[in-house]
Amino acid sequence: MNEYLTSEVVVDYADGLIGRREALRRLSLMGVGVAVATSMLAACSTPEATPAPSSSSSSTAAGPPALPTSPITFEGLQAAWAPAAAPRGAVLVIHENRGLTDHIRSVAGRLAASGFSALALDLLSEEGGTAHFTDPAQATAALNAADPARFIKDMKTALTELTRRAPALKLGAMGFCFGGGEVWQLLAAGEPRLSAAAPFYGPFPSGASLTGSKNAAVLGVYGELDSRVNATRDAAEAALTAAGLPHELVTFPGANHAFFNDTGERYNAPAATEAYQRLIQWFTDHLR
Repeated sequence: MNEYLTSEVVVDYADGLIGRREALRRLSLMGVGVAVATSMLAACSTPEATPAPSSSSSSTAAGPPALPTSPITFEGLQAAWAPAAAPRGAVLVIHENRGLTDHIRSVAGRLAASGFSALALDLLSEEGGTAHFTDPAQATAALNAADPARFIKDMKTALTELTRRAPALKLGAMGFCFGGGEVWQLLAAGEPRLSAAAPFYGPFPSGASLTGSKNAAVLGVYGELDSRVNATRDAAEAALTAAGLPHELVTFPGANHAFFNDTGERYNAPAATEAYQRLIQWFTDHLR
């Protein structure tokens, strides 16, 4: 995951989303030395250096209008809670590498509007929460510096809280980018309470086995242009098949990494809309 988070900076630079100075600053915050960082950026003369066309970030967000979320705390953790009026299931939402942002809160609110109570966890709770960081790059650096085992523990604690708030409902989990990778990690940890999971363009952990997760049906979401994460897709497919888990891995044509984030430059409205429809159908099928 550390390698993935640093590569996020390099890809943002290669795609022209940030300049060289900003890329070097972000890599420095993540503990990458100047010489190594300079070398990493110098290696970006690839086809990926030309950004692919994407929809405007001002496009309408995928899914229904979000219901409001409420800030909650439990067991030292912070989260946003969005209860559905007549819930058909309950979903844990894991954020991107910038922490629990308004965008992730809106995802939880959209899930609630679609009939699934949702809890969006802040994996920076131990650092005081995402709001503690005024610089998103510092939030990313803090995630990079944290013990990965802590994230597994925090997600399991959040599932317990979700069970308390939504008793008798089946549980699902979804996450984006870094959060998608953490959902894979949760599955690899053999979390038995998950009935469904949906990692969005999350890197599959190298050498991971999913045989411990006996109940989860997995929808993997990928963007065609996201070569970095797509390089782990075959390993995810093999692990899912070996574990005998129901699954579907969907790649959206013309979509890049983070195509679901309607606040970012890579937002792709048609792909995001279809992905959301598939997500809700997946949770409907496997959390009822």
